[in-house]
Amino acid sequence: MVTLATVVYIRDPERHRVVVLRPGEEPAPHLAALITNPGCWEGGELPDLGEGPNAPTEPVTDPEKETEPVNDPEPEPDPEPEPTKPTRKTAARKTAADQ
Repeated sequence: MVTLATVVYIRDPERHRVVVLRPGEEPAPHLAALITNPGCWEGGELPDLGEGPNAPTEPVTDPEKETEPVNDPEPEPDPEPEPTKPTRKTAARKTAADQ
């Protein structure tokens, strides 16, 4: 198991609490899988855990689902709205006090 090079704060998904891991510690595999920054590990490389987010994965491809790109026709532009007449502002009515 690889040891930590720096202090790491992570949330334990099983206990829902923040766990502080110190330099030189070898964290449990379920906690080590949560540490994805290579700079946190001695040697600067992620440990090979065999499972979890750090496990090497091969891309899964299904030859039946692979399709060639389809040339979609460009959508027709929206028609321009018909011009409308601007509304006229009416003057304020004069009251007896304004005269």
